Amino acid sequence: MVSLLGSPVINLLRVLFLGLSTLAPAARAQLELHVPPGLTRLQVVEGAEVVLPAWYSFRGEVSSGKPREMLTVMWFLEQEGKELNQVLAYISGVLSTQPGVSLVHTMPSRNVSLRLQGLQEKDSGYYRCSVNVQDSQGINKGHSSKTLELNVLVPPAPPSCHLLGVPRVGTNVTLSCRSPRSKPAAQYQWERSPPSSQVFFAPVLDAIRGSLSLKNLSTSMSGVYICKAHNEVGSAQCNVTLEVSTGPGAAVVAGAVVGTLIGLGLLAGMVLLYERRSKALEEQANDIKEDAIAPRTLPWAKGSDTISKNGTLSSVTSARALRPPHGPPRPGALTPTPSLSSQAGPSPKLLRTERAPPEPIAPIPGGVPSSTLSRMGAVPIMVPTQSQAGSLV
Repeated sequence: MVSLLGSPVINLLRVLFLGLSTLAPAARAQLELHVPPGLTRLQVVEGAEVVLPAWYSFRGEVSSGKPREMLTVMWFLEQEGKELNQVLAYISGVLSTQPGVSLVHTMPSRNVSLRLQGLQEKDSGYYRCSVNVQDSQGINKGHSSKTLELNVLVPPAPPSCHLLGVPRVGTNVTLSCRSPRSKPAAQYQWERSPPSSQVFFAPVLDAIRGSLSLKNLSTSMSGVYICKAHNEVGSAQCNVTLEVSTGPGAAVVAGAVVGTLIGLGLLAGMVLLYERRSKALEEQANDIKEDAIAPRTLPWAKGSDTISKNGTLSSVTSARALRPPHGPPRPGALTPTPSLSSQAGPSPKLLRTERAPPEPIAPIPGGVPSSTLSRMGAVPIMVPTQSQAGSLV
């Protein structure tokens, strides 16, 4: 309902009415407003209509004829958390109401009952009736007010049913049911339709949330399941068909096949990658072996020559060959001449002489000069010698 829009005169009269009812002396307050006992709290279904009964009288009044008085009647709606809402006003013969709101009797009348039509849930609340009466001379005869509670109930709206889970043999599923609108809150009941009728109770049934748990499914549990949402003013229902299959569904089979193919593809790719990596490592090892330089072989016999500490060949001929012979040379013998290379030509023959053997020639450090080797017809080469200490000199 919307707030009642009145003229400035009506608004002024309403203010005066409230002020006079507040300032009226207790001695003059003989008016009494009545409501039926036990009807201070009313309940009605949404969409219906209701009458809020109320009438007034004067204390100790004998005459029951039609009153000659000025009557002011106002009905207000009070709701928690909202401003006071005026739904009807009758002031000085002028009636103003909201849509769907009217007085049961034509004014002036001491029966000031209110009729409400096309009720909705938002019309619930506390309705207060205020009556103020003045005589023909404008003297206030009294003021009174009463409050009635109205509760508009809403039957459950058609619920929606859903199946949660995959209905296969041996699995568990849940049937859910929920009504979008209900006042008071709906209760839920599940049952299985004929020919295999069955009614479910706790603990498999949650009557508050509307869920039904079915465990360890079998093919005999297939059928139509009906959910009923109900409260004290109405009910509604929905249903869901449960078909329990004996094997995995087509989607599950397709998913398994696709997963297997993907796994085989990944495995084959890993094998090919491993083979290529092994082949590349083997080829790299072969290339290293082909590029390697073979170790050089020394042309002299082991133990005949010596390498000096600084790693250079410092002697050309053996110290033994330069030693003088023991004793005088035999007649006709030649003075031994060291052989410098196997590739050198035959050494020139020395003439026999009767002279004493020449003095032994001391070895020249660093080897025989190249000029002497050239006169002797030898090809100069580097031949290391070995000292008695076993090192190359």
